[in-house]
Amino acid sequence: MSKAIKILGTGCAKCQSMTKVVKEVVDENNIEATIDKIEDLMEIMEYNVMSTPALVIDDVITIKGRIPTKDEVLTLLK
Repeated sequence: MSKAIKILGTGCAKCQSMTKVVKEVVDENNIEATIDKIEDLMEIMEYNVMSTPALVIDDVITIKGRIPTKDEVLTLLK
């Protein structure tokens, strides 16, 4: 079953780092997932997230305001 991953952020350095970490975890572990980068502020606001970057997996906000470790992301995706 494919995971729906969304990374909420305006494109700042932290947001780019989170995107990189998530993509690496997905690739390295052959996880079936779609990764969407949401940069539109109005769309981010719909998630009630005040601090970015935020990681949304299957429409559940899992991490916000910081860059996760690869282990954290892998645990969330399993």
